[in-house]
Amino acid sequence: MVVRLSAAERKDHVLDAALVAFAATGYEGTSTEDIARAAGISQPYLFRLFGTKKELFIASVTRCFRETLETFQRASEGLRGEEALQAIGRAYMELLDRDRTRLHLQLQSYGACDDPDIRRAVRDGYGDLVTYIERLSGLASDGVAAFFATGMLLNILSAMQVVDGSEPWAKRLLEGIGKEL
Repeated sequence: MVVRLSAAERKDHVLDAALVAFAATGYEGTSTEDIARAAGISQPYLFRLFGTKKELFIASVTRCFRETLETFQRASEGLRGEEALQAIGRAYMELLDRDRTRLHLQLQSYGACDDPDIRRAVRDGYGDLVTYIERLSGLASDGVAAFFATGMLLNILSAMQVVDGSEPWAKRLLEGIGKEL
């Protein structure tokens, strides 16, 4: 028996495949043919769903930032201030420990910001995260900046797979931000 997916389910399935592909090889290095094959659809159908490769990349990036924001929201439910930020930090690190694909897409999205449409999507997604943290924490701009600076440092250490402190210099950085190993 063949299970037929609704258009929305098919679109989600394509976005899943696109996330993995774009995370691995970036916007320029990923072909729509590879994404269509991974999603089990034809390339013309992929274009019917998303129009262009750029629209598919933007949809993937937008979804990735939205899912990150949803992770923040779930982790901080019922919390405020420093307690909420600690919960968000823990949840984000657990997410990176489980699956670094979203981190890789996030990093690839920054690298594709020369395109003004992609840059707008990345700015909007990141801006939503900043706005949420500002509202939730009540911190002044320097505190919000410190929160995101720490997060970006953790992203970089995670990308290099040294967030466990396996390198002496990484261990010193982690100790400097108060992350227990």
